[in-house]
Amino acid sequence: MDGDVVIPVGDVTLQATFTLPGGARGVVTFAHGSGSGRHSPRNRYVAGVLNDGSFGTVLADLLTEEEERIDMHTGELRFDIDLLARRVTAVVDWLATTPETTALPIGLFGASTGAAAALVAAAERPEEVKAVVSRGGRPDLARDALPRVKAPTLLIVGGRDDVVIELNRQAHDQLQTEKRLEVVPGATHLFEEPGTLEQVAKLATEWFSSHL
Repeated sequence: MDGDVVIPVGDVTLQATFTLPGGARGVVTFAHGSGSGRHSPRNRYVAGVLNDGSFGTVLADLLTEEEERIDMHTGELRFDIDLLARRVTAVVDWLATTPETTALPIGLFGASTGAAAALVAAAERPEEVKAVVSRGGRPDLARDALPRVKAPTLLIVGGRDDVVIELNRQAHDQLQTEKRLEVVPGATHLFEEPGTLEQVAKLATEWFSSHL
């Protein structure tokens, strides 16, 4: 069941790209961040590396087309962590009830504000979500959910992303589960420097391999 799928969430539907390699050992849902969606080249690259490592992936637009238009002008929905977390949780529920994936462990990969949404979803679905990876994330925005997260959590931050490093350190202290903070030397917030995104993909694959 590879290709574009539609995932119902309450009274809206989310557009998603679903890839499930043969013999998959788990499936990872991506929670995109500020103004980013399923066509994000960075997340698609990481998803491809995970697919090569025998993990399924779901890249879903967490906002509808109408919401994207609103957010382009206001920037408010990308910081609506409750809304984004409900959408991520709905994708987790969809995977848990879809015949092809119902038996597979689920991981979450969050970027920017999507990382906070992923952590809230992990706290809401402790039985289903088995691991979380955050790339250049804002886990601090998950606030009260952090101590409730049971899934082992890897926080990856760029070494030149000073403000976000400190926010991740604070969130790391609040997590009460297995956790690790990994700083990628020379990387800025978007990991655009040569070789840095490759390091993110390698770290994520290793983390999911250990915990899914």
